[in-house]
Amino acid sequence: MRFELDTGLSSLQGKRPRNEDFAGMQAPQPHEAERGWVAALADGVSGAEGVANDGLMAAQTSVMSLLRDFHAVPADWDTSVALDRLLGHQNAWLASHNRRPGPDGQPREALTTLTAVALRGRRYALAHIGDSRAWLLRDGDCLLLTQDHRMERRDFAGLTRALGLDDALRLDHSAGELKVGDRLLLTSDGVHGALRARQIADLLRATPGAQAAADALTAAALAAGSLDNATALVLDVKDLADPGLNDLAALGRTLPSPGPLGVGSVLDGYQVTALVADNGVHRLLQARELASGRLVALKMLRPGRADDPEERAMLAHEIWLGLRLAEAPRHRRRGGESGFVRVHPPADGATHFYAVFDWHTGQTLEQLLAKGPLDVGQAQALAVAVARSLSLLHAAGVIHRDIKPANLHLGDDGQWRVLDLGVALSPRATVAARELHAGTPSYINPEQWDDPPAPADAGADLFALGVTLYQALTGRLPYGEVEPYQLARYRREPASVSRLQPSVPMPLDRVVMRAVAREARARFETADELLLALERLAARDQPLQRAPRPPRDAALTWQIAFGISALLNFLLVAWLLFLPR
Repeated sequence: MRFELDTGLSSLQGKRPRNEDFAGMQAPQPHEAERGWVAALADGVSGAEGVANDGLMAAQTSVMSLLRDFHAVPADWDTSVALDRLLGHQNAWLASHNRRPGPDGQPREALTTLTAVALRGRRYALAHIGDSRAWLLRDGDCLLLTQDHRMERRDFAGLTRALGLDDALRLDHSAGELKVGDRLLLTSDGVHGALRARQIADLLRATPGAQAAADALTAAALAAGSLDNATALVLDVKDLADPGLNDLAALGRTLPSPGPLGVGSVLDGYQVTALVADNGVHRLLQARELASGRLVALKMLRPGRADDPEERAMLAHEIWLGLRLAEAPRHRRRGGESGFVRVHPPADGATHFYAVFDWHTGQTLEQLLAKGPLDVGQAQALAVAVARSLSLLHAAGVIHRDIKPANLHLGDDGQWRVLDLGVALSPRATVAARELHAGTPSYINPEQWDDPPAPADAGADLFALGVTLYQALTGRLPYGEVEPYQLARYRREPASVSRLQPSVPMPLDRVVMRAVAREARARFETADELLLALERLAARDQPLQRAPRPPRDAALTWQIAFGISALLNFLLVAWLLFLPR
């Protein structure tokens, strides 16, 4: 799903000589969708007499720099961290600017209030300084989300905090969950200084459409006698995106893991129908969704590992990767399929932390190989499908790290799918996940057993696929059963596939042997390179379509043959008669 907002912005000068409010919002580009939206409103501070007034400049540059840079911060930054650091840099620049004298030696005063909101995944994050405000209308209730940094005394009235006022920036931060139907509002003091909270709430409830609501608020403020610029920015949440990694990680930290579940147990509307697997860390259950009747797979931590924060973070990462792959570019798919099992976002109101996947009937490659090696056609279809899936995965900056027969599944629909992204690496993976030496030893490329070990990369997945193809065609592993750090296994090249299985054509043999070569430089460099080699093999194996020959008259053919035979016999008799005696 994609985040969908209706936005409205109205800013009126009112009775001031110029409008020193500034506000705006920025939507993400398609490739930045997970980073979400950001909106900000600033109210430039009017300078005192004899001071170079740069309040409008401060408001404009603060909002514009935040909107410009928000989607450029590292993807693994928390939203509040991103807001804090970006506004911290802006505050430092304004403070430095204010220390320099202005025209004619006048002191400078470039100060502004600012309230910013970022909407990411299914949560919002606020950063606030000064006396602009943020509001939330939900289910008819209007809640003020910020507190003014302003002192009102008989002998002094003014801001106690603002951007550019001090070298040290102290922002107020808050965050919360988003719901469809929420209406967020940012206002300058020209609006909430003239309208009471009840009036603002009534206008938000009564005015449909974000732009109409923003216009109604600023018009009402001026009609009520506002002496300041009046600015209102309205954000209506029409639809929520799939949860981002931060959302899922938060669920992993707060929701309990399910306890032991037997057949017939019900969890959040899913009734367990079978225990599929238990690997000591996770349990995989088959379940039926009671509302729809469809079968799903539930993956959860075993009770003994349920309190491990790293395991919870890795499961959240696996769910996030599955959701991300579902949005992969369609040109990299085949028949609309990504080659991975679709994962479902956690349902609203989920009581426990677990993953929900589509259920596909069929068999893993490990189960198929228990009956014997694959034929050439089956192995080529497997290789092409998995290479295409790895191309999709690597294009997203993700390394699977555990390609093997148990993690490749042939559905009854004829589609090969890659299973288990539990130890996959992405730019958002945790430090603990990166340090984990993951994978099954017999399928790990030799470089990862060096001292120091090479990190897992795209080549590691391609080597593991090569080992899998070798095994699928021959029933044997190219280097045998490898134990951790057993480098002696890699002292010689393995026996060729065609030597062990003579039915394998030489072109396919060369592709597989290149994929499992001892030296990394001799192997395929990318999944696309391997995929191209496999597709050329498939094209070469297609039978040539020859033009049909015209039908011949069988009687005429025999007549011609008889005539030629008779002529030859006559010549032989003549030669014998006239041969010199």
